[in-house]
Amino acid sequence: MDGRVSPQYGSRHSLNKLHLSPRSSLTIFDRTLGVESPWFKGRSEERVRVEFYVNENNVKERLQFYFFKNQSSSLKVRIFTLVIKLLLCLLYVIRVFLDRGPDHAACYGCDPVNVTIFQDITPEQEINYNDMRPRTNYINWNAVVWVDRPLTLWIFQTVLAIVSLSEALLLVYLGYKGNIWHHLFSFNFTLELVNNVPFIATIFWSPLRNLFIPSFLNCWLAKFALEHMFHDLHRAMQRSQSALSHRLMILSATLLCLIFTSVCGFQHFQRAGVEHVNLFASLYFVVVTFSTVGYGDYKPDNWPSQLFMVVMICVALIVLPTQFEQLAYTWMERQKLGFAYSRHRAQNERHVVVCSTTLRSDTVMDFLNEFYAHPLLQDYYVVLLSPCELDATMKMILQIPMWAQRVIYIQGSALKDLDLARARMNAAEACFILAARNYADRSAADEHIILRSWAVRDFAPSVPQYVQIFRPENKVHVAFAEHVVCEDEFKYALLANNCLCPGTSTLVTLLLHTSRGQEGQMSAEEWHRLYGKCSGNEIYHIRLGDSRFFGEYEGKPFTLASFHSHRKYGVCLVGVKTEMGGTWPILLNPGPNYILKASDICFYMNITKEENSAFLPAEHTLKRESLVGLNPDPTPDTSSSQENESVMKAELKGNAVQARRFGSHLQVPLSECIPQTVGIGLKRSGIVPVVNSFAPPGLHITHATPEGTDDAMEAEQEKYLDIPWVTPAENCEILRGFPPVTPYVGVSPTFCYLLKNKKPLCCLQLSQVCDHCTFRTAKNYNWPNRCIILAADYASNGIYNFIVPLRAHFHSPQTLRPIVLLLEKKPHPAFLDAISWFPLVYWMLGSIDDLDDLLRAGINLADSVVVVNKETSNSAEEDYLADCNTIVAVQTMFKLFPSVRIITELSQSCNMRFMQFRARDAYALHLSKMEKREKDRGSHISYMFRLPFAAGNVFSASMLDTLLYQAFVKDYMITFVRLLLGVDQAPGSGFLSSIRITKDDLWIKTYGRLYQKLSSTTYEIPIGVYRTQKSTLAETSSMSLDLMDDEDQIAIRTDVERQEIGNLVRNRMKDLCLPTEDYDDCSEKRNSLSYVMINPGCDMTLEEGDVVYVIRPSPIWSKKVFLTRGSIRIKSPNKLRRQGTNKSTENLPGSTGDEIGKGEEKQGTTV
Repeated sequence: MDGRVSPQYGSRHSLNKLHLSPRSSLTIFDRTLGVESPWFKGRSEERVRVEFYVNENNVKERLQFYFFKNQSSSLKVRIFTLVIKLLLCLLYVIRVFLDRGPDHAACYGCDPVNVTIFQDITPEQEINYNDMRPRTNYINWNAVVWVDRPLTLWIFQTVLAIVSLSEALLLVYLGYKGNIWHHLFSFNFTLELVNNVPFIATIFWSPLRNLFIPSFLNCWLAKFALEHMFHDLHRAMQRSQSALSHRLMILSATLLCLIFTSVCGFQHFQRAGVEHVNLFASLYFVVVTFSTVGYGDYKPDNWPSQLFMVVMICVALIVLPTQFEQLAYTWMERQKLGFAYSRHRAQNERHVVVCSTTLRSDTVMDFLNEFYAHPLLQDYYVVLLSPCELDATMKMILQIPMWAQRVIYIQGSALKDLDLARARMNAAEACFILAARNYADRSAADEHIILRSWAVRDFAPSVPQYVQIFRPENKVHVAFAEHVVCEDEFKYALLANNCLCPGTSTLVTLLLHTSRGQEGQMSAEEWHRLYGKCSGNEIYHIRLGDSRFFGEYEGKPFTLASFHSHRKYGVCLVGVKTEMGGTWPILLNPGPNYILKASDICFYMNITKEENSAFLPAEHTLKRESLVGLNPDPTPDTSSSQENESVMKAELKGNAVQARRFGSHLQVPLSECIPQTVGIGLKRSGIVPVVNSFAPPGLHITHATPEGTDDAMEAEQEKYLDIPWVTPAENCEILRGFPPVTPYVGVSPTFCYLLKNKKPLCCLQLSQVCDHCTFRTAKNYNWPNRCIILAADYASNGIYNFIVPLRAHFHSPQTLRPIVLLLEKKPHPAFLDAISWFPLVYWMLGSIDDLDDLLRAGINLADSVVVVNKETSNSAEEDYLADCNTIVAVQTMFKLFPSVRIITELSQSCNMRFMQFRARDAYALHLSKMEKREKDRGSHISYMFRLPFAAGNVFSASMLDTLLYQAFVKDYMITFVRLLLGVDQAPGSGFLSSIRITKDDLWIKTYGRLYQKLSSTTYEIPIGVYRTQKSTLAETSSMSLDLMDDEDQIAIRTDVERQEIGNLVRNRMKDLCLPTEDYDDCSEKRNSLSYVMINPGCDMTLEEGDVVYVIRPSPIWSKKVFLTRGSIRIKSPNKLRRQGTNKSTENLPGSTGDEIGKGEEKQGTTV
């Protein structure tokens, strides 16, 4: 071989290397042979210039580009054509006004014909149109064929006709696509020939210069040019053309063309008769004729004129109905699509856009009522953007004058820039992206929300987004949004807090709804008035330096300001927002260590905000007897301070002996909320403790603090955080730490109780026997506390937020309640891995519809049963029936186990009236009528008086929607509620808890004294009261005569039913080898009612059984300790034992030293 490689084999056997020479030539080197391949030798080494789109360089293509393709040039051509046609029509009108009459009608250069037939008619006879004597039938055809046209006018008309015809011929040439007859016989080209060719013919024969040419027909050509011009105008300006405005323009232009043609034609043909008319008289006649009035003062007197009017009427009857039909159809379609928010309005007004898949009347009304409840938003407009048509209810709502002037509906998709432009999204103040609750697949609904959010972000990146989403694992996709509300996060956290503090769902729901507190004020029952008035409390904010409520407490401890502002103004200071480094932005009850500054933003509960309040002198001063030892001055003097401190020391010294005897929370502060380190470095609170002169004294926290440093404080915190505890049910050590495994991305770091060693997945299943556990029912576990059962159709990742608040670090480990997840589907292994680190958490397959599953899950041992609404409904026809399976199942459970506290979540708030339904409960039926009256008065939360909602036994996730709406004005609300419910934790920020008023605590008497007691001892801030009171006889007997049968018969039927239910349950318990004595067979008859009072007055008397909601200060206030701890920090048992011998024993929250000693003895045997 000579070293050459053929092209077909070179690619297969060798790898050729290409090099570019300086002259851009190609040389191939064979890497195998190492020689230069002369394959390209002798080829042209010059570069070749390639020109593209050469087909557009010819004359026709360039003209087509200029006349059609180019937007701006095409618009100029259309405008030029319109101007030419309008000029021709104007020249015709000028010719009519310059015409000297039919007597001078003749060819150009000819003498007029002397017509003597009209000379015997006087002017009076000409205008006497009611004269019925016969007239001559002679028609002056000369006046029809010839007109009097001045030479100058003829020149202008001829020149314009030549230009117009040339343009028409050019357009026919450019538009030719193989069928020339289609263009030649078109209506437009025929009109061009009729209007322009005669003028060109008069150039070659001068006598024809006075020939009548109907150039007024150019108005129709002007109409077509106008249509094309508007199309090109919108295309050039890149604006969407409204079909309705386009149809309206076409109809108007058609009507004008018909009138103009009829006026000019009737005026001309009347020249041939006796009664000559001018253009104004002709216009009057045409309008009167087309309006079918027909006065008869003008009428055609010759058959050509009559025939012309008949033809024009027929044309109008054919053309106008078609145009009106198209306009009506377009109008109806426009009504379906909604309107557009104009650019001019967007520049001069403020609006927000609400995007959703479907617009349900309940959701829209909740948004509108909550949005416009704020006085600063009255001038805003709401644009509803949805791809679905409005239902009949929504159409009626948008026709109400109050909403018709504020709400604009646009049918379109947020994924289309055209629809976003119609809504003027880039000029909106905010965009609300709401979730559609009628979706059976919540994940699919979240996907739609995510894409909408992305589309809005891409179209208008500067517009704040308020996004509502279902699944917590999808939050990561919309993390860029300014405000995000995840329904599952808040829902499960709220249900968990409902198990800890009864009525929390009602408390939060009322806080999130705007109300004036006027509900129930017309009722004769006291609890209605008190409950309704307190429901008007909301969260407000104000800068401390600008506040009259809190301005005087600058430089004072937080708890002092909270107590004195409540006593003086009735407002409840619950948190602050600070810009101080090293702290979270919002702190709930930061405790007495926090000193208020003028720049702090104070969060408080009140009926209305301070800016809308007037400060009037009180009618009477507060009696000092109501608050024993209270100093009204927020800055007490030195003598009173010394006296107060001496009183406190005397109490502490005398009451230490009786600490165990009186174990009330008001007497012995729980160490679970305030560890021993809380006293280190504290300043005196400035609040005199309440002296108990009505009951044996209790133990108070001392304010005398030992000297210490920050290192000592952190060391004490480490003690608090690292104390282990062994649960007998699982025989495993429990520590405090961060969960090492989370079920989804974006979980907030929460410090809680965790197992030292991960629980095997087999041991998580409650009723499944494994190698580590032989228990089959909840009874076998012998739990020290009553359990909490969560029933759901499947294991959602949101359940993680149900477990975390129940395992938060500030609870006492001895008070942890077992959690049983009753699921209809087997959970994912990743979910089981996440929950396997939490103590006393189990799951089992089952349903609340099955009695055996409920018994095995331990419903007889349950403190609360939480039923989550099923996402899969058996009713696709009606949205309000979506809760039917949950309602019936819960009602069955209530019948079988009436003593168990059942907390239910529904999708429709109106279905709350069916919870724990008693058909013969007269008082519940009375409340139903009251709800209707409150709704008629305009209340947005009329359902609040329903007994299940007032007691916190039922909750609807749709009630959380107002949290997103309020965030538009109160941007802190989402963070505030997350901290309140325990979804987020922050060092230095308090948490929601509760205390129960017992018989031994009644010495405190009033809510104001309780506020003073808590804020001066345990530094807790009370925010409300959950009260349970017995139903009075008047409530049940006043309506019993009308609504109930004989009471004896009812009692007999009820006893028989209860006996049958009891036998059924006990038989199933025997088959499952469960002790029947655990079953509580009590009556279903309601003998009490519960309700929530938010921020009641100081004078409200406390009652036994009241549950007081409090915000306790956090045991962890150091950001360093909070963030630097690992997921779990474990100390060896030897180290723990050495600490126990060398240092004084530190009690766990809620435990004694003896219990800790016992726990440490067991550490050697723990796994």
